[in-house]
Amino acid sequence: MLKPALLILICLTLLGLSIRLFYNGLRQTGIDRTLGRLMQGQPQLTVAKSSWAGLERAFLRAGLGRPTERLGLWLLLWALGILLGFALASWIGLLALLLMPPLALRLYISWCYQRRLKRMIEQLPSLLDHTVRSLKSGRTLADAVLVAIDAAEAPLKNAMGRVQRNVHLGVSLPDAVTDFAELYEKDEFRLFALGLKVNHRYGGNASELFENLIKMIRERDQAARQLRAMTGETRITAVVLALMPVGLAAYFLLSNPKYLLAMWNSSSGQMMLATAFGLQVVGCLALWRMLRSV
Repeated sequence: MLKPALLILICLTLLGLSIRLFYNGLRQTGIDRTLGRLMQGQPQLTVAKSSWAGLERAFLRAGLGRPTERLGLWLLLWALGILLGFALASWIGLLALLLMPPLALRLYISWCYQRRLKRMIEQLPSLLDHTVRSLKSGRTLADAVLVAIDAAEAPLKNAMGRVQRNVHLGVSLPDAVTDFAELYEKDEFRLFALGLKVNHRYGGNASELFENLIKMIRERDQAARQLRAMTGETRITAVVLALMPVGLAAYFLLSNPKYLLAMWNSSSGQMMLATAFGLQVVGCLALWRMLRSV
């Protein structure tokens, strides 16, 4: 009786949610959409930090937008998924759907952030080179950096739009780049910000400074590629160790399904399978952390 009631509750909740979203879409006028498009890329007022500041920071660094705009919807769907898991697989399903979505979201955000950051580091020498050429043509340092940002490609251009907005709001260029570097927590960006700060305070040849920074970034990238090639065997070993338990479980399920199904149908077997799953997740996370340190 409990499972049909939960399914009915989930269906009614989804129906009400769809009606509400449809009603909100009808209420949104063309003027609001036009104003939204006109405000894109314009300086935004600084707002107070919310309780979801850490989540917003993670989404911003990964280039996924603002999560708080639809946070209530995602939390509601997560709660419905937990109820559905409980209805279909009792406490095992509830526990799985309680832990797996946050873990999957965390891994997806980290993957998007690392991929985006790698692409930005690859584009940074081109931006610095464009800045050097602008300086040699007679532009000021601030104008040269802003023009180089306009000429850059995504995702670096979109990310450094934060610097442009801060400068337009009256923040000095070194402080704006320092804020950008602290957001993405990368040494190359911090060195860029430090160079701007030193040049702003003490003066000097900014062109030579940026040329040396370009050389250093390219040398670090070459060294990282060499290290990745040298540690390829270690990374493959870690992947094999992570996939071996999953492969063995799949083999047993295909060759002798009754072996695992008998465990699933007993309470002690379910506890053993849940424990094995938890240990597998912990082991994969440990191997992932070890690979990141290589």
